[in-house]
Amino acid sequence: VETLDALIADGRSGAFDLAFIDADKENYQNYFDRCLSLVRPGGLVAVDNVLWHGRVVDPTDETVDTRAIRAFNAGLKDDQRVTIAMLSIADGLTLALKR
Repeated sequence: VETLDALIADGRSGAFDLAFIDADKENYQNYFDRCLSLVRPGGLVAVDNVLWHGRVVDPTDETVDTRAIRAFNAGLKDDQRVTIAMLSIADGLTLALKR
């Protein structure tokens, strides 16, 4: 988060075509919001592990990471800043195109 904040503070907002998120799951929303600031309109934010080995649909899995990914996915589907596509390849990959 600190690195992304430093890029934003350095005036790099809108300077990137692509951002890829694959880090601690609890901060996915924080990373996403900052990455969205850093990519240009028409840029892409790719988010890995959004299916979390199928755990996101397992109602018995209430681990911190699983809950964080569920919350991220739920919020992203209604995010008007982006157009999204979730791919079921590997562990799930969401592509978010900045409007």
